[in-house]
Amino acid sequence: MVKRTSFEHDDCPIARSLDAIGDWWSMLIIREALFGISRFSEFQKRLGLAKNILTVRLRALVDQGILKTAPASDGSAYQEYLLTPKGRGVFPILVALRQWSEEFDEHPEEIATILVDKEKGKPVRKLELYSQDGRLLSAADTALKPRTVVKQGGRVTA
Repeated sequence: MVKRTSFEHDDCPIARSLDAIGDWWSMLIIREALFGISRFSEFQKRLGLAKNILTVRLRALVDQGILKTAPASDGSAYQEYLLTPKGRGVFPILVALRQWSEEFDEHPEEIATILVDKEKGKPVRKLELYSQDGRLLSAADTALKPRTVVKQGGRVTA
């Protein structure tokens, strides 16, 4: 098997994120964990994923700090995979992917579910990006600029 390129130390935050959660199995495992799935057998059943691949993906998600292992809550000998705060932070990414698919999929009527607010039962509003002063932003309204870094000794570099 060919080892994939690591973007762990890339200077682009998107590349770094993809290094941690960029394969589809990892995202689907996180999706299932957000739905409350926590056991290996449950992930395997829900995703239909080969056990060896699931083992590798779960280990990687634990190593990345996205999931943690804990003794099973029912007192059995099994362990559970639980989302960490870092793992729960993937939720808006999954919502953005879902909403993108709902908007641009060639057959959106085939999408089996809609995302709703549990309390009100109403569909969730589309995610949007706003400036600090409240303006709605598009890609054309944004730019990248070098981060100002303060190094030890008080020197500022760009």
